Amino acid sequence: MNIRKKLVGIGVLLLVLLGFVVGSVAAYRGEPGPYPGALQLNLTYTGELSEEEKEALLYMIEEEKLARDVYLTLYEKCNLTVFEMIAQSEQRHMDAVLMLIEKYNLTAPLTLDEVGVFENQELQELYNKLIGMTTDKVEALKVGALIEETDIQDLEGWLTKVDNQDIIQVFGNLMKGSENHLRAFVRNLEVRRVSYEPQVLSEDQVNEILSSQWHGHAYGHCEMCKGGMKRGRGPKAAPSTDY
Repeated sequence: MNIRKKLVGIGVLLLVLLGFVVGSVAAYRGEPGPYPGALQLNLTYTGELSEEEKEALLYMIEEEKLARDVYLTLYEKCNLTVFEMIAQSEQRHMDAVLMLIEKYNLTAPLTLDEVGVFENQELQELYNKLIGMTTDKVEALKVGALIEETDIQDLEGWLTKVDNQDIIQVFGNLMKGSENHLRAFVRNLEVRRVSYEPQVLSEDQVNEILSSQWHGHAYGHCEMCKGGMKRGRGPKAAPSTDY
């Protein structure tokens, strides 16, 4: 690995990562967390991107967008607060990946603000399929869990192909957020007396995730931060009165 790829501006990056992982914890708890969109990814870092790293960033921002868009759509359809809260968290995940895309002078997809519209046709077809699977609240929650399992699997794959330390840290924290979200969806299913069966990951891996504690932030326990929600890119879900 090129030694320059280890020269990461840790302090600023930690603030970015803290913001969007705490946000995912807040979604797990059912309340919005802090929004890090105003922070700048100002890293003293000169590592060049490989083609796989470029592909990883452009794919993951649309995969996080898929999660956000499905959850916004399901919130409108089912009026379950868990979808509204996790959609906000997915927006923060998108913002974190977008900071890296802009830092490396890549061209972000032009459809990030359009719900249900994707440049990646594979993700477009998946979005359409997932929306069609949601016949009731239980099936909607299972779709949410399916998305999070898929995110975890995809991130695990990308993490074997990238070596830029800023990408590794952001992707690692995206995975922690997805684990929190998976726990939240399964918890909502259990409240409805529905036993969850893994859909993508192995049963052992899902059981390990569900039995472990939620992630506060990447470097230890953190209490949920409460307060207002400021939005960056993307649409906003309407307030909810049902949970």
